[in-house]
Amino acid sequence: MKNIVILISGGGSNMAAIVRTAQAQNWAKQFNAQVSAVISNKADAKGLVFAKEHSIATAVIDHKAFADQPQPREAFDAALMAEIDKHQPHLVVLAGFMRILTPGFVANYEGRLLNIHPSLLPAFPGLHTHERAIEAGCKFAGATVHRVTAELDHGPILAQAIVPVLPDDTADTLAARVLTQEHLIYPKAVAELLAK
Repeated sequence: MKNIVILISGGGSNMAAIVRTAQAQNWAKQFNAQVSAVISNKADAKGLVFAKEHSIATAVIDHKAFADQPQPREAFDAALMAEIDKHQPHLVVLAGFMRILTPGFVANYEGRLLNIHPSLLPAFPGLHTHERAIEAGCKFAGATVHRVTAELDHGPILAQAIVPVLPDDTADTLAARVLTQEHLIYPKAVAELLAK
């Protein structure tokens, strides 16, 4: 079985979109694949509730618990890897996981680690993408599914969706329209990798 481990920090709407698509398209039969675990760095992440309701294993590795370690980021990533590896992941999918991962973590899952970013990369890596797109006068914004590399938001692009920036858009209205496209392209990109 090709196990998919999804990492979240909040509501997990992209995770939910992947889970629903996996069920609707019967990935277990089609690709011998399943979402085997959802892991969060925040105990109150609402996405954990969705995962439990869909009988998916959940875990919380709180990054704040490592704050007093000599190398807190590395210690957190080591604990996260230990939890992920319990599920023998074929893919590790970042779905609103708000942590910058160490080079060691990224190297450990090289070729198996995916992310979705709310801009048309390589434009606007990092945070506040919608505000930045509006401020720059962009006519189009969108979302990008990409492989994760050690450089933030710069891995090889797997899929993109384009959304027009409307004259009266705010960061929130643009974000909402981009998110609807994220929910379409992320499950599709995951399925395409499972099919290989």
